[in-house]
Amino acid sequence: MNCVNKFLEIYKRDPEGTTFCPYRICPIGAHSDHNLGKITGLAIDKGIHIAYSPKQNGVVEMASLQFPKRAQWHIASVPAQKQNDWADYLRGATLSLSRHHRLSVGLCGVIEGSLPIGGLSSSAAVIISFLTALCKVNNIQLPQQEIIDIAYDAELNYVGVSVGKLDQSCEVLSKKNHLLYLDTKDNHYELIPQHPAMKPYKIAIFFSGLEHSLAGSKYNMRVDELRAGVYALQALAGMEYGKFNEANARNVPREIYEQYKNRLPEPWAKRCEHWYTEFDRVEKGAEAWRRGDIETYGRLSFESGWSSIHNWESGAPEQIRLYEIMTQTDGIYGGRFSGAGFKGCCMALIDPAYEESITRRVTNLYLTSFPHLKDKYQVYICDSADGVIL
Repeated sequence: MNCVNKFLEIYKRDPEGTTFCPYRICPIGAHSDHNLGKITGLAIDKGIHIAYSPKQNGVVEMASLQFPKRAQWHIASVPAQKQNDWADYLRGATLSLSRHHRLSVGLCGVIEGSLPIGGLSSSAAVIISFLTALCKVNNIQLPQQEIIDIAYDAELNYVGVSVGKLDQSCEVLSKKNHLLYLDTKDNHYELIPQHPAMKPYKIAIFFSGLEHSLAGSKYNMRVDELRAGVYALQALAGMEYGKFNEANARNVPREIYEQYKNRLPEPWAKRCEHWYTEFDRVEKGAEAWRRGDIETYGRLSFESGWSSIHNWESGAPEQIRLYEIMTQTDGIYGGRFSGAGFKGCCMALIDPAYEESITRRVTNLYLTSFPHLKDKYQVYICDSADGVIL
């Protein structure tokens, strides 16, 4: 691993340990978890590695192969406010962990991502891989749900991104060749095994060549628009409601939305339309996977992608073009934007027998439309994977 070599270069000794957290894909269930929806997801066999050693003086010193500047802080004096750099996710994780567990040992480490940043929940994977290392040097054993909650708290309340628990849950709970079916309202989940009769599949990741950042995108705005629509629906229906940021679509029945949707401003109505139809797609998708029907599951993923473009109104032109090419390519069961859909990448479930022709066709058509991205566009073929080992 390059992070091990870099650690040796910086510190003139081998690291005492390494951690790994996989990236995730969410074929159906996008833009839903922040309003307590249901999701389906898979971890993949690419992710974030950290090579590390403990520091008994309590200092945390982190370097990244993706970013030039090293970051440093003390476990007992993490800045109360984010510093607006790449290490904010790690500062937030340190602060959140320290609220629940006594920390006495810091660490030095080097972070390496095995795929480009954008669309695969790299921020959650960085946090979880870092938390795993910080817990190990402090002899802390976290149950799965607690590491999910701490990672979620760091990104939501320290970094300030209006995320749900989709990313963290997929990266912690997933199991190879199983579909994670999660209800984010009560954290109940099921790992649905791959049916013996299911056709074979692999996971294709198409990077558009555009950088991606949730904190700098319209992600938070879209979540606020959905909440505004839900808040208005509650008022129109005479339902009790409290603070704006406590409103969520899960608490407003579908019938209420159907009755009053024509009275919502168009942007709010579109965000609600995506949320409610995505909820239905997740339930149908889980049942399709359960019976081994990957064609139906894939079609629902394509429908999710369409709704993300037209109802959630996300996706750069480059990403939309990738999605369009995918829908017209033989051997692709289904796919959509991966992540929030603001730049980043697209993912697809593919028939392995078509791997070469899919890669060739998607690449040729995409670079015909955007030849200036030739040196940045990339394709990776992945398998499903287990979640993080704690």
